Amino acid sequence: MVKRMTDTRGLLLVNTGNGKGKSTAAFGVAFRALGQGLTVSIIQFIKGKWKTGELRTAQRLGLELMPMGKGFTWESENIEEDKALMRQAWTVASEKILSGAYDLIILDELNYVLGYGYIPVTEVVRILQSRPPHVHVVLTGRNAPDEIISIADCVTEMRDIKHPYRSGIPAQKGIDF
Repeated sequence: MVKRMTDTRGLLLVNTGNGKGKSTAAFGVAFRALGQGLTVSIIQFIKGKWKTGELRTAQRLGLELMPMGKGFTWESENIEEDKALMRQAWTVASEKILSGAYDLIILDELNYVLGYGYIPVTEVVRILQSRPPHVHVVLTGRNAPDEIISIADCVTEMRDIKHPYRSGIPAQKGIDF
């Protein structure tokens, strides 16, 4: 079995589930990849309104992080504009994936976008399966579609056991954003 474990190739990782930590885990992979000299791009599909800690850190490190949304879609005043932004983010993401210029691409919150039907799952599956062999991709967000799970190399489900929000504690600077 060890002999068969010599192949290296780009992996598809999925962080999903109702618990916290999906994006945080993906950023951990990004920092690990940077430390090994890999090229990394992070595209955030929903986040964009807040000035997050990860955005400030990425700017300091020279890490390409592109918040391309306007925030939570349930707070949207113009859902059609949000959908257009998500489609634009997917166009950028697919070009980056297929270019082969990056070793790791993180598609933060893409699972939400797929779940809402804003981008066809079949299109995402096609691009992911067409990526150059060395390209790793991480998808985050709740409710990863079965079609994504079936082609993934690794799926991690974050489980919500206890959450501070349910106790009346809002998102905390430096912990949640």
